[in-house]
Amino acid sequence: MFIHPEEIMETIQMISSMNLDIRTVTMGINLRDCAHPDIDTFNDNVYEKITHRANKLVDVADEVEQLYGVPIINKRISVTPIATIAETFTQEEIVSIAQTLDRAANDIGVDFIGGFTALVHKGMTAGDRRLINAIPESLAVTEKVCSSVNVATTKAGINMNAVHLMGNVIKETADLTRDRDGIGCAKLVVFANAPEDNPFMAGAFHGVGEADCVINVGVSGPGVVNSAIRDLDNPDLGEIAECIKKTAFKITRMGEMTGREVSRRLEADFGVVDLSLAPTPEVGDSVAAILEAMGLESCGTHGTTAALALLNDAVKKGGAMASSSVGGLSGAFIPVSEDAGMIEAVKRGSLKLDKLEAMTSVCSVGLDMIAVPGDTSASTISAIMADEMAIGMINRKTTAVRIIPAPGKNTGDIVEYGGLLGSCPVMPVHKFSSEGFVKKAGRIPAPIQALTN
Repeated sequence: MFIHPEEIMETIQMISSMNLDIRTVTMGINLRDCAHPDIDTFNDNVYEKITHRANKLVDVADEVEQLYGVPIINKRISVTPIATIAETFTQEEIVSIAQTLDRAANDIGVDFIGGFTALVHKGMTAGDRRLINAIPESLAVTEKVCSSVNVATTKAGINMNAVHLMGNVIKETADLTRDRDGIGCAKLVVFANAPEDNPFMAGAFHGVGEADCVINVGVSGPGVVNSAIRDLDNPDLGEIAECIKKTAFKITRMGEMTGREVSRRLEADFGVVDLSLAPTPEVGDSVAAILEAMGLESCGTHGTTAALALLNDAVKKGGAMASSSVGGLSGAFIPVSEDAGMIEAVKRGSLKLDKLEAMTSVCSVGLDMIAVPGDTSASTISAIMADEMAIGMINRKTTAVRIIPAPGKNTGDIVEYGGLLGSCPVMPVHKFSSEGFVKKAGRIPAPIQALTN
């Protein structure tokens, strides 16, 4: 890959003044060969496999960061969905697996480990149910373990039994971590159409169709896109789309170059570059700021969904031109707590939960890092998830919900998590009950779209 000196200087400027970085280098590790009927042997196998394969991950990522001068913010691990290889264990034993994952992650020095996961979009086994029921305690007693549950796909429909159960799991997780404002819920995501090569947490897991060890990279760069648009001289929307496309091309090339070098040094397969624009709490490094640079007075006002659709599509087009290894989620993230512009929009009243839901029909993922009042019922949380799963199912896209019923907090309060998790303004939910609908459970059938090739 030839890179012109002017591109190098431009990238240096992006890094120094526009918050450009590699958000994550994530190593996916297949744990299927660790299976064993004895829990102690199973845990020993898991710990040995992870620490053997990933023992140099942090050091190599640091070396490549120094080589290219591109910050790599997070080093992470994803593993085979635990529910698929821990079917026979008790709930207590499954909690011990989470603790083993956490111990391995701490010993290696990575930021997070994902894959405490169940795939239940068409139904749940007894083992799936035990893992799901183990999530609250597992997230409460670990520091770095992240969990995800896929409850819907376009081909299978929505497993409303699982959606109903996850409302209770989220409430229990918040309660068990109430001393930290329910932070356990920040490590738990519910999916429709979950990708198997996603490098971002909390939803990363190593898909069963993946190789033994794979490096996936997640790039970032909302600040770069925001700056590029604001430098244009009275552009029309077509010119804005072209600017975003060209900027995404440059960001993606940097991400692939970094990922391939890390893979080479670790003797692992190179997987994908995830193009997602992942914001931070830094002012300007914001997807909301990009939308406002297009002419919106405040993110959330009328036109926001259209502006986000333009952004998401242009990012994908630019990235697809730059790499043949694009995967994961790839688009624009709208996590409220992690985006300074989103936080301000919620505070000023222009961005509400219903508008966020509408935006998820065209963005990369879904309702992400949303704080709601602590007394929000489990059935309301399940209903919010059901709406989001329906958007993903019907539109053949990945959607997700990462929601925090903040214990003891009310609408308008601010929940502080710090770091990349930022702060959550607590958003109101509808006062009318969804309990009758959610408790019907069963399965929402796959849509007619599932019959097309």
